[in-house]
Amino acid sequence: MRPVIPYVIGALLFGAGVYGVLRRRNAVLVLMAVELMLNAVNLILVTADTTVRATLPHGGQVFALFVIVLAAAEVGVGLAIVLQLYRLRASVAVDTVRLDAAPASELDEPRVIT
Repeated sequence: MRPVIPYVIGALLFGAGVYGVLRRRNAVLVLMAVELMLNAVNLILVTADTTVRATLPHGGQVFALFVIVLAAAEVGVGLAIVLQLYRLRASVAVDTVRLDAAPASELDEPRVIT
């Protein structure tokens, strides 16, 4: 098999992931697009490892394993954030999230404890 084919497929997958991150409003779909980008990077790392002989044996496969571990941690933290966002706002639309202000309960008058 020619090494160009996995590189092109990886580039297409990465492009589809970038498009998903930029165009989607749902936070779960954004996380799925990020996972698609990470899998594209894994494909390119493993292909580079098999085609390019480096001083570090199986270096691409080791880096791909680290990317898989990073992706698993990202899914855990990302889904926890999405679930908390859904509990607070009853929506997971990324466009409706305000990042510059505190939640509505903290904007009210401060409580005075007597």
